[in-house]
Formats: sequence, C-alpha cells, structure tokens
Amino acid sequence: MPVDIKNLVAAVENAKKNSKKREFTQSVDLVVKLRDIDMKKPESRINELIELPHPIGKTVKVCVVASGALALDAKRAGADFVIEKEALEKLGTNKKAARELADTYDFFIAEAPLMPTVGKILGAFLGPRGKMPSPVPPNAPIEPILTKHRKMIRARIKDQPVIQSRIGTEDMPNDKIAENAQTVLTRLEVKLEKGLKNIKEVYLKTTMGQNVKFKL
Repeated sequence: MPVDIKNLVAAVENAKKNSKKREFTQSVDLVVKLRDIDMKKPESRINELIELPHPIGKTVKVCVVASGALALDAKRAGADFVIEKEALEKLGTNKKAARELADTYDFFIAEAPLMPTVGKILGAFLGPRGKMPSPVPPNAPIEPILTKHRKMIRARIKDQPVIQSRIGTEDMPNDKIAENAQTVLTRLEVKLEKGLKNIKEVYLKTTMGQNVKFKL
C-alpha cells in the first residue's frame, strides 16, 4: 500500500506551523508507534539502515576501518575518520577511547577481512548502539559508499515498540521531508511482519514542537 505523499506534505507543514521559532534550526522527526510486536523475538528488534532520497540537513560522520589501498582511498574520498589495523588493535586496551569512537561517528564501514577484529575489539561498544559496520571488499570503490552512507538514517527499536528517526530540518522544503518520511514508512511496511497493520500511530514533529498525527 503506497503512503500518500500529499497527506505527508500537509503533515510536515502542520508540524512546522505547530512549532515555535527557536534560536537554532530544529530537526524534523518521524515517530512510528508499533503494535502487536513481540519484543522478545530477535526478528522484531528492527535495526534498519535506510538510504533517503534527500540529505537530512545534518553532518553525518562516517568512520572507515581499513588497511592499505582502501584506507588511502577512504582518506582521499573524505571519510571523517580512517582507522587502520594497528590503531584498531590498540583500542583493545583503551575502553574509553573505544567508547568515544563509537559515540562520535554515526556509521562505520569496515574492510571485510577486518570484521572479526572489529567485532572482537569494538563489538561491545558498537553493538548496543546499533552501529556495527557495513563490510566492504578490500577493492571496493569507497567514494560512492561514503556518499550513500551520508544519506542514511537508522530506524531502530530500542526498549519500546517505537521508532523515531530524524528525516530533515525545519528549513528544508516540505516535499523533500515528506519524501524522506515516505521512504522510511515504505521500508517499515516491508520489514514488519504484518506490514502497515503493525503500525499503530505515525507522528511528525520538530525538536521542540508538538506531535502532528499522520493517518496512514
């Protein structure tokens, strides 16, 4: 069932109208409350990386774990941080630095052969945050992968059957925010066992604004 884009645009407009102007640019969030979800089942613990059609107006930081040519290519392509094998192994004795790394970057990309080492050293920090790396081959063209990740958001269930995702900022055009919201809802429809029937309520809101309900 396609999500009505016109109604989404109207909901975005209302969310902005119901928000007082602040001294900072507020984000626009999509809040999806779920129902009939068994939180004990691993398959119900949604943790989806979703590439949006439009950037969300936030600087998305990407860390690349790589060696050799891939590490060099990642630096040239403008990765926010590149950590090579030796530096990665040193984090095994520095939990504070490992935790800071996990908190600082939004997404992680790792050279496939290094994934076991990443899991051993950073898994305890990245796993609970839903940030385990996307593996890539050593000869992967890294620039388009970085570009793709910078347009991604993470749709994740934490302790409650609720998914809240940043899909834009209040200074973005309404139609672009709506298209981002549509992309998230479409992905959730595919991912959820009962599709849209598992969605109880959908809201749009700015950082400090009121919830505006969107009817599917």
